[in-house]
Amino acid sequence: MNHLTWTGLLAGALAFGVMSAASAHHSHAMFDHTKQESVTGTVTSFDYRNPHVGLYLDVESAGKKVNYWVEMSNVQNMIRRGIGHGTFKPGDRVTVTLHPLKDGRPGGNYIKVVAADGKTYE
Repeated sequence: MNHLTWTGLLAGALAFGVMSAASAHHSHAMFDHTKQESVTGTVTSFDYRNPHVGLYLDVESAGKKVNYWVEMSNVQNMIRRGIGHGTFKPGDRVTVTLHPLKDGRPGGNYIKVVAADGKTYE
């Protein structure tokens, strides 16, 4: 094989590897998109960073505090939806509608968040 062929094969393999990694990263297979649930709780943390913004809240369930992890979109999409770095703060009461995790752990992929002031973020 000549140099041009090897270069083309190497470039193709690298592109495929990068595309495969990106595709795997953005999989939502862990969430059950056939179900929706709503939980109300108190924000414990709001991680506003890429690749995904994360909202953590304590939810009262059967007399116990359960910490939920809610995966949101990337920072750029959150900005477009009106969600900024300071939108949710520890201590805020919110209601989150989400697609739950398939494995039953507390958390999921957000659909919408209703803040204490009644403002809805979708």
